[in-house]
Amino acid sequence: MREFEQRSAMPGAGVVRVRMFGVAVLPLLMGLLFFAASLTPSLIPRPWLLQGVLAGLVTGIGYAIGQFLNTVWRGLDLPTLSAPAVRKMCVILAIPIIAILVWTLLHAAAWQNSIRVRFGMEPLEAFSTMGIVGVATAVFLVCVAIGWAAQWLFDRIRHSLYRVMPMRTANVLGLCLAILIGFVITRDGVVQSGYDFADKSYAAAQNLFADAPPAPTNPRFPGSPDSLVDWGAMGQPGRNFIIEGPDAQAISAFSGRPAKDPIRVYVGRAQDESPEVRAELALKELQRLGAFDRKILVVASPTGTGWLDPGGHEPMEFMHDGDVATVAVQYSYLQSPLALIFETQSGLEQATATMKAIYSYWTTLPPETRPKFYMHGISLGAWSSMYSFNVFRVLNDPINGALWTGPPFPSQLWRQAVAARNPDSSYVLPEVGTGALVRFTSQYGGLERSPGQWGRFRVVYFQHASDAIVFYEPASLWRAPEWMKETRAPDVSPSIRFIPVVTQLQLALDMALALGVPGGYGHNYIAEGYVEPWVAVTDPEGWSDNDSARLKAWCGQEWGLGCRRE
Repeated sequence: MREFEQRSAMPGAGVVRVRMFGVAVLPLLMGLLFFAASLTPSLIPRPWLLQGVLAGLVTGIGYAIGQFLNTVWRGLDLPTLSAPAVRKMCVILAIPIIAILVWTLLHAAAWQNSIRVRFGMEPLEAFSTMGIVGVATAVFLVCVAIGWAAQWLFDRIRHSLYRVMPMRTANVLGLCLAILIGFVITRDGVVQSGYDFADKSYAAAQNLFADAPPAPTNPRFPGSPDSLVDWGAMGQPGRNFIIEGPDAQAISAFSGRPAKDPIRVYVGRAQDESPEVRAELALKELQRLGAFDRKILVVASPTGTGWLDPGGHEPMEFMHDGDVATVAVQYSYLQSPLALIFETQSGLEQATATMKAIYSYWTTLPPETRPKFYMHGISLGAWSSMYSFNVFRVLNDPINGALWTGPPFPSQLWRQAVAARNPDSSYVLPEVGTGALVRFTSQYGGLERSPGQWGRFRVVYFQHASDAIVFYEPASLWRAPEWMKETRAPDVSPSIRFIPVVTQLQLALDMALALGVPGGYGHNYIAEGYVEPWVAVTDPEGWSDNDSARLKAWCGQEWGLGCRRE
């Protein structure tokens, strides 16, 4: 087999293509440059296997871009380069590109360790360079095969159309039809099958109905014989939320003061098809349990699977001596990334229905005796919670505040708050005005930076600078995200650099890996981090800095919270 194959071309047809083993060399060199760029660090450390997948994918994209540029060249009828000239160009470009690739491979482990050290992880003892190259090669070949299949489909369609229309028209129409066929196959075949499988699998994993453990007998628990809520329809995330919270005895043991059993209400997705019906049922269960006689009322929005972070609720129940009622309604069985894609509207509709039902009833109660009203959500729950916050509905009779944790990047209210930041404040930890209404904090603090006093309504955003779910930027395909233009936060590698196309794919992979990191980094928010935000939002009576320190220690030693189960 010849190492190089020259593909002849008609004058003006474009660049003469030099191929090696069936792959065009010039586009391949561009792909290798993308490969090298993919080895640079991003927000989340990558194991060598996933690094290989990422490298193969971006190599395929770089190759496709090279092929596209050659197609444009031919389409514009630009002068043709001779075969010897193309060969020389390949050699001249290959030398620095291969040198860059080798240099990045040698530094890849150190770059990953620059993230791991900041996350409190052990440095890599072995980072398989050969493994990365092998996996990347396999993924790249799959990408090339897909490209060949797409080219074959396009050729078949356009050659058939040549019989009935001019060549240029046939080419354009053939391309449109090929794209349409690929889209339909992907959407209605691969994607839909994956969605149906995931939906059934996650529903089964939540042990609905017959597989549910025995219902509680204590009437203070939803799902008990006295309850309006079906225990079997609640799902495992809801059942865990109901029965695993602290009781009055545990809270008193911490505070040394009399305490109440916190009220927790949860309505499962399987309870009813209508989000409005589920919301009304949650309201009735709150009324049955006397939730509106408590000091604090929290309307929480769960993540995609219906999970509620125990570390996001228990600290606040301890600091208010259990005089707290929390309610949540499930809208999906899917993991949050899948729910974000396939059931976005379901989450927004459920959060809106829940907030409307409970807030409408709350406003009918005497202001001097009703509980203080707060909103809370983490991840996709933060997004839906923010969406349900209708400023025109609550303006005349406002609630007391909100704590939104790890808000996903599409969250409009979060984006508006960040856009309103003071000119001298950072993107990852903004300061907005004097801090009377909105403040941002991270695992390193930040609430204390605002010079002003809190107003009546308090909002705190709790976010990690290393959380790609918060700081992913779609425009990073062609421009650097705002946070890359600033001094890096303590949990972000200083070696991160913006690279068009590659940076977006790195951040997309970071979102997928954001939960699999130690607590207190990425998208893994832990109980200790919630203490100061909840103190700022709810202003517990008689609370001191010493109390916060004791509660943080209790979180870490007694509860061991922070393990994500989205």
